[in-house]
Amino acid sequence: MRAVKTVISTAGNLKRENPDMDELICLRAIRDANVPKFLQDDLKLFNGIVSDLFPNIKETPVDYGILEEAIRKSCIQANLKDVDGFVIKCIQLYETTVVRHGLMLVGPTGSGKTKSYEVLAAAMTSLKGQPAASGGNYEEVRYFVLNPKSITMGQLYGEFNLLTHEWTDGIFSTLMRRGTVAADSSKKWYMFDGPVDALWIENMNTVLDDNKKLCLSSGEIIKMTEGMTMMFEVQDLAVASPATVSRCGMVYLEPSILGWFYFILKLSSGQNHP
Repeated sequence: MRAVKTVISTAGNLKRENPDMDELICLRAIRDANVPKFLQDDLKLFNGIVSDLFPNIKETPVDYGILEEAIRKSCIQANLKDVDGFVIKCIQLYETTVVRHGLMLVGPTGSGKTKSYEVLAAAMTSLKGQPAASGGNYEEVRYFVLNPKSITMGQLYGEFNLLTHEWTDGIFSTLMRRGTVAADSSKKWYMFDGPVDALWIENMNTVLDDNKKLCLSSGEIIKMTEGMTMMFEVQDLAVASPATVSRCGMVYLEPSILGWFYFILKLSSGQNHP
């Protein structure tokens, strides 16, 4: 049902931009909501199914205009090669943030997960105030990176001291509380870099579903704002529960998108950056 809701939300956004393109909007919504999480082999099967369902509809490539240009500029500024596949993944990440407030970047080491959100954040920040592809305007992006497996649950969410009966705030609860009262309109991305196992992620279920609330053991409830997005950077979903996965959008980054050629090119040019 959550996947269906995502398609409907995407279709609603597209309908507001293009009120006279019913079937094309439906096709675009299905693609935008599902393509980011498919492997290359799965994508071929998906395209075949879509062509059977919409035999008379010919999709024209979507022009992302200033966003794609800004992403390529951000790649160059970060000393990265603006590989077409990587740029597409950055755009898919942007589209996913529009319809989901929780998402996972999935892929092995070296597939470009970290760089994808860093480049997209830089691109969106550089476009601050300009009309966005999804409606409204682009805003500055600030991201906060946490490694949930390197700290205790108490350090992450906060805890009571059983001896003094005092509450000590956690890192994430502090960041989220500050974000809710911030006066600026910037986007705030909270990056969790590590396996999404049930030990710590279950407390996030109320944040990731439609409640959008972080419930602390102190009884405090922190409500997410519209500008907040929860992102999880993971190598795989081996230890993730179906309840968590169903609450998140997915962007899968395959190493084959980058290939080995550009790594060799960087090494041969004497540059130390990836």
